Amino acid sequence: MMSQPRILAFAGSARRDSFNKKLIKIAAKAAQQAGAEVTVLDLADFPMPLYDGDLEAEHGIPENAKALKELFLAHQGLLLSCPEYNSSITPLLKNTIDWVSRPVEGEGPLAAYQGKVCSLMSASPGALGGLRGLVHVRSILQNIGVIVLPKQVAISQANNVFTDDGALNDSRQQETIEGLGKSLCGFLQKLQ
Repeated sequence: MMSQPRILAFAGSARRDSFNKKLIKIAAKAAQQAGAEVTVLDLADFPMPLYDGDLEAEHGIPENAKALKELFLAHQGLLLSCPEYNSSITPLLKNTIDWVSRPVEGEGPLAAYQGKVCSLMSASPGALGGLRGLVHVRSILQNIGVIVLPKQVAISQANNVFTDDGALNDSRQQETIEGLGKSLCGFLQKLQ
């Protein structure tokens, strides 16, 4: 019997009313309905200092970074909704990636990322929907061993696309975002 694929889902934003937090909930629910066990987390619950090699050498890896890394290690898939800040990745998401990448004794390099499969999406009030930031996120993840699925979605005019209950008011966009969650689940099921 096939086990459920485990997917870790989060937005690269700590803002309470983040468009990307709304988007990730849509995709995560669809992945769960497709048969995945999905853990949705909020990076605001894992505050960490900016990565600094001297800080790590003097104080070790922060407890929140260790907790996040354990979550990454326990999941086969990543479902990420990535805001765009000034045409690139958010500092919060980059800092998370950097701290989670730190090795511990007896562990191979980039253990939390090697062989993971990821789907990417973004939402932004801008005309491109965060697309430029996704280019950078994709490049970083691929360089550290993550298999990033080719289909990604960037939702523009995000300040006008969500209903009061958190759905997208365009049914085609809603289906597309749900499709990212479902396809990630399906891909992971095929790998088992």
